[in-house]
Formats: sequence, C-alpha cells, structure tokens
Amino acid sequence: MSYDRPPGLPIVDAKTPAVLVPARPVTRDEVAGLCAEVRALMEATGAGVVLVEVVGPGPPGLGTVDLLARLQLTARRTGGGRIRLRAPALELRALLDLVGLRFEMEGQVEEREPALGVQEEVEPGEPAV
Repeated sequence: MSYDRPPGLPIVDAKTPAVLVPARPVTRDEVAGLCAEVRALMEATGAGVVLVEVVGPGPPGLGTVDLLARLQLTARRTGGGRIRLRAPALELRALLDLVGLRFEMEGQVEEREPALGVQEEVEPGEPAV
C-alpha cells in the first residue's frame, strides 16, 4: 500500500514557528479574534511556537500587555504552545518586566560599548585609561 507524503519537511515544519503580525494597535474587541487566530495557526501548522511582531505607533501600554498575556494563555491551552516576541521595543520589554511577565524574545538588543566620555570603574592605585 502506498500513500502520498504531505508537502514540506515534517520535522522542520513542526519546529518552524507560525507568525502573527497585528497590523495596528489592537482594541479590546479584537483580542478574542487574535486569540482565535493563534489557535488556528497552531492547529493548522502544528507549530508549538507563534512568533508575534508587536508593532505600532507610540509607546506600548497595558492593552499590549493584556493582549500578549491572553495570546500566551491561548497558545498554552492549544497543545502546550507558547508565543515568542520578535524584536520588541525597549519600552515594551521594560513594561513586561514591570508587570512580571516573561516571554521568549528574538532579536534582542546587543550589548553596546559605553558612551564616549564614560570611564569604567578603576581599582585604587591603577591608572585611568
């Protein structure tokens, strides 16, 4: 007996995250629809991770935090999945830390050189560089 294999690479496709990009700031009425979209993406692709790009004008607020928390809960209830944030703004990262929510993140800001004119701490007796 023979059968056709589904298209794509099964192992790679199962590990490739689905991507959700809310086009604009989301209202409270649209949260349920986005949660349903996360559930549908996970069921259709078999992915255990949904990659969320949080973009929008202005600084993020508690509405964004509420949306992300609900999406994470939906992903966990749908086969134990999770969401991952792609290149979140520093303001959003600070707000998530403030409320105590932890998310996996892609494209984190790299460690930078100190600003010009800033000296590192020097031990007593060592010359300043």
